[in-house]
Amino acid sequence: MLTRYRKTSPTVTAARDPFFSFVDRFFNEVGFPAGENGADTSDRWLPPVDIQETDDAFVVSADLPGLSKDDIDISLEDGVLTLAGERKFSNEETEGKTFRRIERSYGSFRRSFTLPQGVDAKKVNAKFTDGELHLTLPKSATAKPRKITIS
Repeated sequence: MLTRYRKTSPTVTAARDPFFSFVDRFFNEVGFPAGENGADTSDRWLPPVDIQETDDAFVVSADLPGLSKDDIDISLEDGVLTLAGERKFSNEETEGKTFRRIERSYGSFRRSFTLPQGVDAKKVNAKFTDGELHLTLPKSATAKPRKITIS
């Protein structure tokens, strides 16, 4: 007897894994944004973000394909960096053509990150190129590590 197995994408499997759901709930409870009234956000579009630290700054990179710089709002208030925007669905069906599969995510998004102390908010720099947003958050002089010599 031939048994058929359905192949699944590792990403889809990981997204529905109970461990990852627990991790998502944990981070939502400690200050990461959740849906309205704490609703599950597993079906919302949350663009992936990388955050790096260098000696002089923090660098935030976000993948925002299909958006223009006018579609993105960036704010920094009380030590919280917020990225928000919307990727709109274009239902441009023409005669004889119908969507058979839609896998890309659409809709509004909002990501918030609490910044460590010592970020110089007045010198934040944002660049948006080819669907990638890069924010440079310079450290203030007091936040930079310094070497102390022994006398």
